[in-house]
Amino acid sequence: MAYEAQQEDGPGDRIPRADEPAGPSPRRPRTDPPPEKGRPLWRQRNFGIFWAAQTLSVLGDSFALIALPLLVLQATGSLARMGLLTAVGGAASVLAAVFAGALVDRVDRRRLLIACDLVRMVLYGVIPLVWLFGPQVWLLYVVLPLCEAVGMLFAVGYVTVVRSLVGTGQLTEANGRLNATAAAAGVLGPLCAGLVAAWTGPAAAVWVNAGSFGVSAACMLFVRFAPRSGDDGVPAKGAGAAGLWRDLRAGVSFLYGHPVLRSLTALLFVFSFLTLGMTDLVIYHVKHDLGHDDGTVGTVMAVGALGTITGALLVARIRRGLGFGPTWTGAVAVCGLAFAGLGWARDVSAVAVLSAAFLACAGVAGTCSMSLRQEVTPEPLLGRVTSAFWTLQYSAAPIGAAVLTWAAERRGTAPVGLVAGACCVLIAVAALFTPIRRSRAA
Repeated sequence: MAYEAQQEDGPGDRIPRADEPAGPSPRRPRTDPPPEKGRPLWRQRNFGIFWAAQTLSVLGDSFALIALPLLVLQATGSLARMGLLTAVGGAASVLAAVFAGALVDRVDRRRLLIACDLVRMVLYGVIPLVWLFGPQVWLLYVVLPLCEAVGMLFAVGYVTVVRSLVGTGQLTEANGRLNATAAAAGVLGPLCAGLVAAWTGPAAAVWVNAGSFGVSAACMLFVRFAPRSGDDGVPAKGAGAAGLWRDLRAGVSFLYGHPVLRSLTALLFVFSFLTLGMTDLVIYHVKHDLGHDDGTVGTVMAVGALGTITGALLVARIRRGLGFGPTWTGAVAVCGLAFAGLGWARDVSAVAVLSAAFLACAGVAGTCSMSLRQEVTPEPLLGRVTSAFWTLQYSAAPIGAAVLTWAAERRGTAPVGLVAGACCVLIAVAALFTPIRRSRAA
């Protein structure tokens, strides 16, 4: 079941590996497994606890995914204001990503993940407390950016620890299972969040999200990560501003020197610009255009999450059969087709099916690209490369979310969705003219 990331394919088919052009001396990713690695994933204690913690965390996060946009829509009735909140949160995430990788590669990752969970528990807990005294939309524009910045630190740390838990040979399978169970939690989360929002108001749903981070932090106390290859965990000398900028350049240089990662970064830059506001568009379409309530919004998002489960469970098998390039390109093309049809769908069930198709393929493409970065990046550089990748990928996404929702509010969701979806299909076509097309390594 597990694939070998180190295998050599035929000429023109293997994923090229770039030597590290900056930073620490080049070294191949560590593949020597600690005692648990190599066992079936369900028998690995540390991965199992980590798996459960992240599933619980996503369960709570899915409440916020529904509740925060509904709070804005409830208070203002504006899709553009929803998009602005998404944009502000996205901008904070991008800014944090600039330094996240250098920080993750310098500190104890387990303590960092626990601290991130606890900070988000407190920040999200403030929202329902304040809402008891009346809506305060400004608070969302303060809390969400802070939570997104802390979440970016967590996300970069999360990517770096998965390989230390399971090894390179089980990366795609592990990522797929993490994404599948997270999506399973995402099915229940939006459904329950919609019901809670319909019965008691969206603010109450945020309590669940805050509590989930506390549970995740408690679980993380029992996880032990393997030591980093070529790194004793001690911050490097010269860890000041100059050292941080040098680390950032090291991550960017590695991406630029790797043909497939370089192409992925450029194409995902455009894809993220087009799609970050997609959830806001779906929520607005269901409530404003189709006239349904918060409970229906939760149901639609829950059905969409079923698509994520399907994609996450199938991604390892699809990639083994087709290779990286065809899998990633095909997934992005289907994302575009689904997005193009969302605004034109006049039936809630059709919106739910198209959302599921989009999220399934977005999950397949995302799992493939994340697994590839984990496989080909030297472990001491993994945080910096991940940080650089996400900074470049999402740097324009907040602007895209604001533009998408502003245009949809004025021109309608149907034409905006059609244009954005068509552009996503063009991204898949463009990939055929890059090294991504020749990447067939499983």
